[in-house]
Amino acid sequence: MRAAHQLDITTSATMMFGHVETLRERFEHLVDIRQVQSEKPQNADGFLAFVPWTFQDVGTLLAKIRKAKNDGTPEEYIRMLALSRIMLPNIKNIQASWLTVGKQVAQACLYAGANDFGSIMLEENVVSAAGAPHRFTYKSIQNAIREAGFEPQLRTQKYLFRELPASIEEQLIDY
Repeated sequence: MRAAHQLDITTSATMMFGHVETLRERFEHLVDIRQVQSEKPQNADGFLAFVPWTFQDVGTLLAKIRKAKNDGTPEEYIRMLALSRIMLPNIKNIQASWLTVGKQVAQACLYAGANDFGSIMLEENVVSAAGAPHRFTYKSIQNAIREAGFEPQLRTQKYLFRELPASIEEQLIDY
């Protein structure tokens, strides 16, 4: 992480949790991310977003060898997301992982500190292969955000706002 920041690489930070780590290790992970972000060059973006996501256990080596399983609760995920908003004041965007926790939990996260619901996955295969069952279209993501009482906003990967296009074809241009 530190080497990437010395090169002024813009990226996101993630934390997969809910398997074999301790609560202390979760906190240490957040402290490490905050520290690395504080060491980035002043004019650099560094981590544009933080995305906590829950361990998906279907067919993984951790599940087979260490008998690890995803036993986290929706409440635990919401607390972790809220805590990340507090512990990572130097990262502007906190993303709810609808892919791993589903629509209702992701909607609740918008009230717990998330300012990003995430986006459609064009070629996501890592957590899906491990059992993440949730799927959305761009319209269902927008509807979920509206149902939660917020207004959806299209953004680029660098978190620059774009106008909502009239069609999906327009939405995919320039990505």
